[in-house]
Amino acid sequence: MRMRLNLIILPVACFLFSGCSLQHSMTNGVEVATKENGESRFGVLLMAHGGASEWNEAVISAASDTDLLSPIEIAFGMADAGSIERAVKRLEDLGVTHVGVVRLFVSGKSWLDRTEMILGLKEGAHSKEEWVAGSDNRNQMAMPMGFWNINSKLKFSLSKEGLASSSEMDLVLKDRVASLSKKPNKETVIVIAHGTGDDDENADWIRLITERTRLAQADLGMNQIKVFSLREDWMEKRSVSESVMRDFIKKTQDDGNDVIVIPYRVQGFGPYRQVLQNLSYRSNGVGLLPHPNVGKWITNQANMLQSSLLGTPL
Repeated sequence: MRMRLNLIILPVACFLFSGCSLQHSMTNGVEVATKENGESRFGVLLMAHGGASEWNEAVISAASDTDLLSPIEIAFGMADAGSIERAVKRLEDLGVTHVGVVRLFVSGKSWLDRTEMILGLKEGAHSKEEWVAGSDNRNQMAMPMGFWNINSKLKFSLSKEGLASSSEMDLVLKDRVASLSKKPNKETVIVIAHGTGDDDENADWIRLITERTRLAQADLGMNQIKVFSLREDWMEKRSVSESVMRDFIKKTQDDGNDVIVIPYRVQGFGPYRQVLQNLSYRSNGVGLLPHPNVGKWITNQANMLQSSLLGTPL
């Protein structure tokens, strides 16, 4: 049975990487209970990068629009121990004993080792006291990135699949392209992702996201769909990527094709408007969210993690 959690008006603090709770004791007068297996209770910790209020609201909406009946807590940030710790504490307060950590990132490798250390699944993170003692110069960070072992008694299992590897995203891309296409055989689609600094890992991003475009190409008959990564945080490599993308778009247009730009980002258009300045293209600037298949992916990942922890699906 599908049940949608009703969201209350959330305080501004919810959007400042402190995390958000989507669990309410009553929904339309019906108790929303966690799945019990003997003395065990399963809950979901959804990790997401976070950003401005629109960014965070899109993630909250996706989490609330899943088929999950178990508690869901959101930890915004780039694997920030503080945000994770607060979300875990909220799950503990709800009686949860086993937690599936669903990591809403494009790459399954993003902050994976760091998250495992924070949750105590791998050695490498100091105690919170040690972190605080050495954090005098860390208050200038644009985004909180606390790094300590949260020392929880809960049992954790982490998702390893990123959205670049997710077959659920195939339909998202197809729908994005279809909404902008007018004459498919005379249109080239440019899909742009954040990318990474390591050349091999960056090539994996492009390979995996290219796989996500197959459905759109087969069903819509586009002239071409080409995936690029901007390599946003590595300035020298970014400069090369910008030049390659811009040259490709110009050549495509010289060949008589219109250009459609799709951002392969969790939410929004990122810096691409500036990168593509003075070029002609069509885009609605919408990332993977909002789309129901993102909620479906969250549900599928949580089901898999619940099975690995407790042996039965949600």
